[in-house]
Amino acid sequence: MDTPNAPAEVVYQGIPASPGIAIGPVHAVPRGFAAPEVYEIEAAQIPHEQERFKAALEMTKRQLQELQRRLESLAGSEPGDIFEAHIMLLEDPAVVKRVLGAIESRLQNAEYVFYAVMQTYLEAMRRVPDAYLRERTADIEDVSQRVLRAFRNDAEPRHLPPDGSHILMAYDLSPSDTVGMDRRQILGFVTEQGSINSHTAIIARAFGIPAVVGLNASIIDVTTLSSVILDGYAGKLIIHPTQATLDRYVTLAREKKIVQNRVDAHRGAATETTDGQHVTVSANMELLDELDLVVNCGAKGIGLYRTEFLLLNGAEIPDENAQAEAYGRIVRALAPHRVIIRTLDAGGDKLPVEPLTEPEPNPFLGWRGIRVSLSRPAMFRDQIRAILRASALGQVAVMFPLVSGISEVERARDMIARCMDELDAEGVAFDRGIPVGIMVEVPSAAVCADILASKVDFFSIGTNDLIQYTVAADRVNPHVAELYRPTHPAVIRLIKRTIDAGRDHGIWTGICGEMAGDIRLTPLLIGMGATELSVGPQQVPRVGEAIRSVSHAECAAMADEAMRQTRSYDILNSSIEIARRSYGFLLD
Repeated sequence: MDTPNAPAEVVYQGIPASPGIAIGPVHAVPRGFAAPEVYEIEAAQIPHEQERFKAALEMTKRQLQELQRRLESLAGSEPGDIFEAHIMLLEDPAVVKRVLGAIESRLQNAEYVFYAVMQTYLEAMRRVPDAYLRERTADIEDVSQRVLRAFRNDAEPRHLPPDGSHILMAYDLSPSDTVGMDRRQILGFVTEQGSINSHTAIIARAFGIPAVVGLNASIIDVTTLSSVILDGYAGKLIIHPTQATLDRYVTLAREKKIVQNRVDAHRGAATETTDGQHVTVSANMELLDELDLVVNCGAKGIGLYRTEFLLLNGAEIPDENAQAEAYGRIVRALAPHRVIIRTLDAGGDKLPVEPLTEPEPNPFLGWRGIRVSLSRPAMFRDQIRAILRASALGQVAVMFPLVSGISEVERARDMIARCMDELDAEGVAFDRGIPVGIMVEVPSAAVCADILASKVDFFSIGTNDLIQYTVAADRVNPHVAELYRPTHPAVIRLIKRTIDAGRDHGIWTGICGEMAGDIRLTPLLIGMGATELSVGPQQVPRVGEAIRSVSHAECAAMADEAMRQTRSYDILNSSIEIARRSYGFLLD
């Protein structure tokens, strides 16, 4: 209910990265040092919190003075001057006054208010052109962390961030940050940085978490615990929504839920077009924690199991037995459906046992994917043996990433043959006919798909990298993100060339990149002849509904016309036209 003293509604516009609506308190986490816990206080507690702040400053000042004396006794006076600047910051009347005032105006605990104020200073310094001043941010972070540690020496009870569900707001989130979220608590997330094609946005869509990225606002302007609405459809973050706005979004969320229930009612149904063309819908998976979600989403197997999180999430790579146990658990859970296990797809810099001595000048064009596996045969052997052992438990296929030519396929298949001979000699069961496929994600693989098709059992087109390499545009770089176009004529031609080459050699071709889950493009992919779409578990029901709503013949005619079109926009619109006419309720 609106009140005369209620804060004014503020709407920030960003980029819609993952659809959905989230309503709740926001938890803002700016970049830099870790945020302290936050809680609200009563007006009567303001003097107490202000005194806690002053006491923390005094304690930090005494600690710095002691460090200064110890350093001077060991190395002379000059190094000790380092701490003089820190002490001066603690005594800066502007800083002190601003924190004391913010405690009163924000009605939040002293340590969090101090943290928020210091983040404001840090953000301002990061944006100044003077390199020397930018480097001083480390000093401010250091002294700020000391003050926050001083707060924890008092006897005040500690409070958690928003108790229960909340919307996470951050300067940026890495893929590991996103994967590591407690999805039971996160209603949605919003970031200052990022693009619709960033890894974080892709993971958010896979998890079904509403997300907005590239927000046209600074996170330091948003007060933690404020009531907000996150609109993942329109890319908006609404702070302090009015009752009218809240009512409108509650209604919209209810309408979306009705559509979702309609889709869920067909979960697991056969995915055939209106004229009888079957297209398999499988799920992408990367975390064992997702297994129940994958099993229950209606997918007909796993079209892409990314093994990077299993292999690289600890201090060392799991051995053959640990990998075989993990793969076997997945295969048994998905039986009788097929599980496609992709071998390690990561740069050499990610190997925990072998860090690169110096960074690669261009890691996207460097030592990664199948190149790493082939150059580390012991590691590769363990993974292949583990996959083969799992193949005795159900339908399993193995897939190699970032293949650029036939020699890589031949060397990889040689490793499979050697591992099969070893397991035979040891009396270990496995599927000798295990299908072997490759990711088609670099232009060279697409161009020579007719050559590669004679060496493999299936293709899986990784559209994310294929687009990136074809148009020479990093999808997470905001300066060139506009050039990253899934329907670029060159990209469409490479996809069609790959599918046709596979068909000519009697092998099937699936799509496992982000395009597969974009239901605006489902008619185009079906029309070009894709026989499997592997998508995030949350996207499986919608993609299945889209397939059941279109005519394959109509999609094929549209795709043929798309091959003659010269503009990305026209190709996209041709596909959207069929999508809107066939299943517009999913797009609105």
